Amino acid sequence: MRKGLICVLMTTLLLSGCGQAGVSEAEELALAVRAEYLAMDSCTTRAAVTADYGQRVYQYELAAAVSGEETVLTLSAPETVAGLTARLSGEENLLEFDGVSVETGPLDDDGLTPVSALPALLEAAKSGYITACALEEDGTVLRVDCGDPSGSPGAGTETALWFDASTYALTRGEVSVDGFRVILCEFFDFTGN
Repeated sequence: MRKGLICVLMTTLLLSGCGQAGVSEAEELALAVRAEYLAMDSCTTRAAVTADYGQRVYQYELAAAVSGEETVLTLSAPETVAGLTARLSGEENLLEFDGVSVETGPLDDDGLTPVSALPALLEAAKSGYITACALEEDGTVLRVDCGDPSGSPGAGTETALWFDASTYALTRGEVSVDGFRVILCEFFDFTGN
């Protein structure tokens, strides 16, 4: 995280030192979105999550509330798991219901799971190394791609984020591992404070 934050700060300093010369509208917007997410203390959203393990695919719907280091996710679909609550605080991730905890398994070598996907996407919005950004859908959506600054495209863990260009609300996020999308999150009613 510290390495990513240093890269973000250096990028911001370089861009501001250039007097914005040669900076695209998408790059300016990406920096404004980043500043908004860095200042955000909390957020709430509903999400549809697809976790693809290759041989098996899981789809969930959930409500999320993030406050500081704590994230609370409450599953609403499928019906068989409705009411399950995940509480994440720092490094501790627990999926619980009436005292019973469940683990679906990691999607990458860093321990990414469907439960930790939302915090991982929010962290990428705040401090991920931006490899590309572009305005899509007639300029109404900003796409920001994040990855390892020393890695090759399609290798390692990469994140793609889509934001509403006018409200900065996160509308979609994807995590890919070695070019294979393992997480897709579509967000509804995203609000940040």
